[in-house]
Amino acid sequence: MSAKPKYSTLSESNQLKPRHKRIALIAGGLAAISIASVLVFQALDSNVAFFITPTEFTEGKAPQDKAFRIGGMVREGSIRRDNLTVHFVITDTAKEVPVVYTGILPDLFKEGKGAVAQGKVGPNGVFTATEVLAKHDENYMPPHAQHAIDQAQNAAKTLQQ
Repeated sequence: MSAKPKYSTLSESNQLKPRHKRIALIAGGLAAISIASVLVFQALDSNVAFFITPTEFTEGKAPQDKAFRIGGMVREGSIRRDNLTVHFVITDTAKEVPVVYTGILPDLFKEGKGAVAQGKVGPNGVFTATEVLAKHDENYMPPHAQHAIDQAQNAAKTLQQ
């Protein structure tokens, strides 16, 4: 009688049991989800820009060494141009913040109008903007639509008379 060896062959020992396969698959899936989550949160953190007012800025609530947005009205008489560099003051009627921006400003950017600037505080305390957005009036209407409404109102007035 020949006795069978108690040792399994190499091919039998290399196969994973179904339970171990499932555990390995779940662990791999969790690792992939964790890595993806970390990458997404890092990308979001680098693109988030907090919005503060000039009053909050002067109170020292501005993030240091991190980009943020400051918004308010462009103070009348504060725009000074030097080629592509523009100096202006953003105010919330209580406090004012000097802003420097190099680039082309939006067409709607004007004194006395709302604006939002994104950037960082320079070492001299001046806000250095990398982007300037001009706020438009909420009541804006394209000229052709305004013309059509004016005609309809005029027609309604003539019918009432």
